[in-house]
Amino acid sequence: MTQTSQPSPEVRPLHIDDITVIDDAKLKKAVTAAALGNAMEWFDFGVYGFVAFALGKVFFPDASPAVQTIAALGTFSVPFLVRPLGGVFFGVMGDRFGRQKVLSLTIIIMAISTFCIGLIPSYAAIGLWAPIILLMCKLAQGFSVGGEYTGAAIFVAEYAPDRRRGFLGSWLDFGSIAGFVLGAGLVVLLQALLGERSFLDWGWRVPFFIAGPLGLLGLYLRHAAEETPAFTQQLEKMEKEDRDAVKERPRVSFLEIFSKNRKPLLVCIGMVLTTNITYYMLLTYMPTYLSSSLGYSEDHGVLIIVVVMIGMLFVQPVVGFFSDKIGRKPFLLFGSLGLLIVAFPAFKLIGHDNIGLIFIGLLLIAIFLNFLIGVMASTLPALFPTHIRYSALASSFNIAIIVAGLTPTVAAWLVETTNNLMVPAIYLMMAAVIGLITSFYLPETANRPLRGDTPTASNPREARALLQQAYDHIEQTVQEVDEEIGALEQQIETLKARRQRLTDRHPDLE
Repeated sequence: MTQTSQPSPEVRPLHIDDITVIDDAKLKKAVTAAALGNAMEWFDFGVYGFVAFALGKVFFPDASPAVQTIAALGTFSVPFLVRPLGGVFFGVMGDRFGRQKVLSLTIIIMAISTFCIGLIPSYAAIGLWAPIILLMCKLAQGFSVGGEYTGAAIFVAEYAPDRRRGFLGSWLDFGSIAGFVLGAGLVVLLQALLGERSFLDWGWRVPFFIAGPLGLLGLYLRHAAEETPAFTQQLEKMEKEDRDAVKERPRVSFLEIFSKNRKPLLVCIGMVLTTNITYYMLLTYMPTYLSSSLGYSEDHGVLIIVVVMIGMLFVQPVVGFFSDKIGRKPFLLFGSLGLLIVAFPAFKLIGHDNIGLIFIGLLLIAIFLNFLIGVMASTLPALFPTHIRYSALASSFNIAIIVAGLTPTVAAWLVETTNNLMVPAIYLMMAAVIGLITSFYLPETANRPLRGDTPTASNPREARALLQQAYDHIEQTVQEVDEEIGALEQQIETLKARRQRLTDRHPDLE
């Protein structure tokens, strides 16, 4: 008696109603809210990197100048150790309760902890408690940042139409660089207006106080933004499958994340390592390298970095725009290859006592950094499906950030211990090798729906074009399968003929 097979579940073909058309006003509000919050995050990191020499003198006055710098940068790096905890916490919350709620919470924590740094008394006033309170504030920042960038990237990616995700995602890191520029520019202005003595006494506190109103503005924008269409559709899908699912909220399975998504996790870690090591090397460590290691004045070093960053602002959206045309993979590949080639010559130029050569050296690194960060926000969220996207991305991203965040401290320590000014270049080349390896395993995500999501369009006309593209893809796939079946049938006929020849020669094999 033969066993009849069960019919496979019916798969409903894609319909025009399945394609989400994004309202332009909501899209602009979402991108602005995400980018501003990210700008605030990097405003603080930028300020901290640029005033590290001052913080070393205020909070570690008994140490030598080199140790002061390392100690201040160490306080910058230690919070990266708690970022994975923040990533797991906010990732789970984001996948259960929504992206918008979590992003509102992270910006509150970031604003309060940054503002409090400006209130900390000096070592001369309260002794050892001063660096301890500084570290506590930085730990709070590290915890909140664990869910900030990844949540903002997901927020923009899930709102963005498939054909514009690269361009719109690039504005997130535009906000990062703008935050750096604002922080660095403010430091330069205060140093010029106040002089070194007044800046060390109280001027360094001013940039941290600005975090308060920035945080309130960011909170207002994020609170006004609506939840992403992808997460809303995920809840609606669960409601249809199980009426009690929405009451219980989605459950995040880390077993599923780490067992079924090994390749995306490793790709994410590799891409984050390459990008953020370069990021922190150029934008956080380089001012200290120019002043402490090469002996340039703090004003000149910071000013050169500010000019480079302003140039990066113009390049950033261009990279995002063209990544929608030619793909994300080429930018990761050429960005990594470029860093590998130019890292050593760039640091040789930076080591010359000539502002023009220093600028060219920094610019070379910045161009290839733009190639990397220009596609980060659009690439990483596309690696994971909606129901685990926040948890998986935040976990893997912040694991890599532990290593990348140590870049300023490790680079300063290596230069101090080896007395070799080219060690940072070697460090950068190692990061570039990781990027090259990652680029070969990165799946191309340009002009495609996020993993597990239905297509997203800017308008009804684009929705119809996407629907036609989907049907064309299905027809092409069917044709390819038919060709494979034809090839297999031909192989079967060949094997049958071979078998017949063998049995003709050896009738006893019948």
